[in-house]
Amino acid sequence: MRTGSTTDTSGRATPVERSAAPPSSVPAERAAGATAPVLDLLDARRDRAERLLNGVRLVVLLLLAGSALAYAPALTPALNRVNVLVLLPTLCWALAQYVLFRRASRLPQWLMIANPVVDITAVTTIIGAYGLAQSGALAAKSPMFFAYFIILAARPIASSTRHAAAAAGLAVLEYGALVAWFVASGRMPVVVSPVAASAMPSVSLLDEGAKLLLLAVAGAVATYATLWQERLAQDYSRASHERADLEAKLAQAQLESLKLQLHPHFLFNTLNTITALINTDARAAERVVSALSELLRLSLRTAPEPEVPLERELEVLEHYIGIQRVRFKDRLTVAFDIDPAARRALVPTLILQPLVENAIRHGIAPRAAPGRVVIAARQADGRLELRVSDDGVGCAAASPPREGIGLGNARARLRSLYGGAHRFEVGGRPDGGFAVSIDIPFRVQTAPHTTVVARPAGAAGGRLAS
Repeated sequence: MRTGSTTDTSGRATPVERSAAPPSSVPAERAAGATAPVLDLLDARRDRAERLLNGVRLVVLLLLAGSALAYAPALTPALNRVNVLVLLPTLCWALAQYVLFRRASRLPQWLMIANPVVDITAVTTIIGAYGLAQSGALAAKSPMFFAYFIILAARPIASSTRHAAAAAGLAVLEYGALVAWFVASGRMPVVVSPVAASAMPSVSLLDEGAKLLLLAVAGAVATYATLWQERLAQDYSRASHERADLEAKLAQAQLESLKLQLHPHFLFNTLNTITALINTDARAAERVVSALSELLRLSLRTAPEPEVPLERELEVLEHYIGIQRVRFKDRLTVAFDIDPAARRALVPTLILQPLVENAIRHGIAPRAAPGRVVIAARQADGRLELRVSDDGVGCAAASPPREGIGLGNARARLRSLYGGAHRFEVGGRPDGGFAVSIDIPFRVQTAPHTTVVARPAGAAGGRLAS
């Protein structure tokens, strides 16, 4: 049965795989850039979070400023001065950030550290100023203390683990130092009972100790949440890279398996040729054995490589054609139509030999008349087209086509190497015979393990089988 794909009513081969996707490299190269470094991704997210937090800071400060203005008539002049001296600089700090960095692609790193320090210090300053203007007990009972928890709650989304831990430690240290200073200076009357402290202008050391403990626990939770988020992102990134590496290795193993299929398939057919010649033409059989030896040597040299220059592929093909010429003698004519610019192009290893074998075995061999096989290669618009055609018996249009090892192997290897960036067409020719066309990205090897992809000026093109 002649292998091939169905053809349309005009005899033109039906495209089997076609894509306008950009040229791609081997699977291992595609997997290498699958994911961005996790730390860069986290930094970008934290940068965005810091910008959002500065917007929240502006809104909160404006609300506090409005409240301070509303309550100003009821407050003492000293407390009003405290509000102005603390809120105004902090508001200017937030506005300056927006003006200076709103068009910057990234915020400076020092700003990620400075913001929590400024926020925590501002809260400590306003509590301390209240204690100086009125009393330490009033300052300790002020709801401003809860602002520490809000600041720490924002650290996991905007800080690294080290910065979150530093902010937590700073909050505990500043408030603890403030309480100690109030007690030591006598500005904060102290009683033992928390119940008695609630009814008097004094504080209980038990209450203040509990507040410091809760602040330390909140800082520890914020630090752990930041660490957990970093580890989760790193573990996910590591798993993604491992999965990509595994997929690349699996694709490479499948490609090697497909390449290994060619050798026994080709050897089986060549040994049949030698067997047929031994009794009829022993000298010809010897020449075939010699050519087979040279062909295997070249094949083994290129076996580990997924792609080789077309020039080397043609060198291997010449030895195979030499074997077939001994067998078919004058019945077989093989012509090459190779664009000189295409000789440097990388092609899948041993891609042409099974196609030529398919043309000879199913197109030329079944008939007694001489036949012609043409191998052509063209480079244009960043694409490489390979074409193997014959004027043999062609493909039976009435029969459903089937693919043997040769064409099926070529199709699978092209898919593995190029994904959707290739075209593979097989089918009968209008004037008789059969043709196989391959269209792949044009790449050349400039140095070991280095390839250059040609960029087309317009859309990638290539001839269709006709």
